[in-house]
Amino acid sequence: MKERPIPFLPAMVRAVLDGTKTQTRRLVKPQPKGAVFFDGQWLDHGHGEAGDTALHCPYGVAGDRLWVREPWRVGKPHDKKPPRDLWPRADGRGITVLYEAGGWRDMGGRQTYPDDLAMPPFAGKYRPSMFMLRAFSRITLEVTGVRVERLQDISAEDCIAEGIECFATVGGNAWRDYSGGSGFSVRDQHSTRSSFRSLWTSTGGEWDANSWVWVVEFKRVDS
Repeated sequence: MKERPIPFLPAMVRAVLDGTKTQTRRLVKPQPKGAVFFDGQWLDHGHGEAGDTALHCPYGVAGDRLWVREPWRVGKPHDKKPPRDLWPRADGRGITVLYEAGGWRDMGGRQTYPDDLAMPPFAGKYRPSMFMLRAFSRITLEVTGVRVERLQDISAEDCIAEGIECFATVGGNAWRDYSGGSGFSVRDQHSTRSSFRSLWTSTGGEWDANSWVWVVEFKRVDS
C-alpha cells in the first residue's frame, strides 16, 4: 500500500466530509493518442511514432491511500514561518490548523473542532493546499477503484458521486452552478451534467476537448 497527496478545493472537501463525494476525475497527462488500454494500473496507448507508451496512474491503485491537501491557515503569530518550520514541534503547542472548508484542529491536544465552525479571529494568512504538511491533513482516503474514460462520458450518477451540491426547490432538485459562486443557474437547475461541467471548468479545465481522465473512486478512512 502506498500513500500519496491529492489536492481538493474547499467545496469538494466539504463534500468529502459530508460523504457525498466518492469520486474524483483528474486529467491524464500526457493525453493518450490512438487506442487506449487500461488494466487497472497501467494505461497503454499508441502514439503512432515509437510504439506504445505506458502511463502509471499517479493516484495509485485499489488499496492505496490518498491524503487530502486543502487550503489552510495557522494562527497569526506564525504567519512569517514557512510550513517546514511549523512542524514537528516538541509538543505541538501553539499550532492550530484552520481549514478554509471549515473547522480547525489544535495540534497540541489533537482536538478537532466542528467542520461548520466559523473561521476564528486569530486565523492568519491564507496558505494554498500545495503547501499543506502531511501532519496537518485531516482526511485520508482509500482508493477503491481506478479507471480511464473520456470526460464527457460521465453518467448522471457519477456526476452526483463527484460531490456536486443539490438544492431542493419547489420545482424539484436543482444543482449548483460552480461558475456562478454559491448559487445555481435556472437554465441548468435540473441537470447534474451541467453542474459537473461548471465545476470542471471553474478549476480551469476544458470541457469541449473531451479529454481522457483518471476516474478515482474512494472511501474515507481514519486519518
